[in-house]
Amino acid sequence: MIHSVRVWDAPTRLFHWALVFCVIGLVTTAQIGGAAMQWHFRLGYGVLSLLLFRLVWGFVGGYWSRFGSFLFGPRQVVDYLRGQGDPQLGVGHNPLGALSVFAMLFFLLLQVCSGLMSDDEIAATGPLVRYVSSEWVNQATFYHKNVGKVIILTLVATHLLAIAFYFFKKRDNLVRAMLRGDKTLPFHAKASEDGRAKRLLGLVIFTIGVVLVSAGVAWLDA
Repeated sequence: MIHSVRVWDAPTRLFHWALVFCVIGLVTTAQIGGAAMQWHFRLGYGVLSLLLFRLVWGFVGGYWSRFGSFLFGPRQVVDYLRGQGDPQLGVGHNPLGALSVFAMLFFLLLQVCSGLMSDDEIAATGPLVRYVSSEWVNQATFYHKNVGKVIILTLVATHLLAIAFYFFKKRDNLVRAMLRGDKTLPFHAKASEDGRAKRLLGLVIFTIGVVLVSAGVAWLDA
């Protein structure tokens, strides 16, 4: 029997695609430089707002978006790699996907934080530069431009390869699920709550994140 299950709620899907847009924009504006760096910072603030939303949504979002639904122990990871894991492990983020998600969230947050303290000594200066020592600025700038960027691009490439693998090898269209929210499964699984109230909650949380980031940047630039 085939079951259609709502896995990804609308706020999670919007977060995902907004993050994709921002990361593409950040890489593009960094390569262009010059006046485009104004947009680089704006997109960076956008990513920070999105990350704040996701950190909160990981506790109050739809079932499969909550961190508790994809916190796996070493044994579960090994069983999954051996093909012996519970089928339920693949409904939301599977054990390998979960590691990718946590790594992406961590390194994106680190990249944003290092950007706030970076100075290219030309035209782009992070709002935290004047509040930290020159040593911190130098280290943050080096990490942001030479280390963090490479890590993020590597994680993105790995993510795209995983999507291709699941599509061609396992016939599992992960992109369609993130667009529509539903997955077709051969077994019953818990559905994520995705009603009007839940979506409104997501909008409120994201709006608060935007306000906090905007107010913080304005205060630092004052």
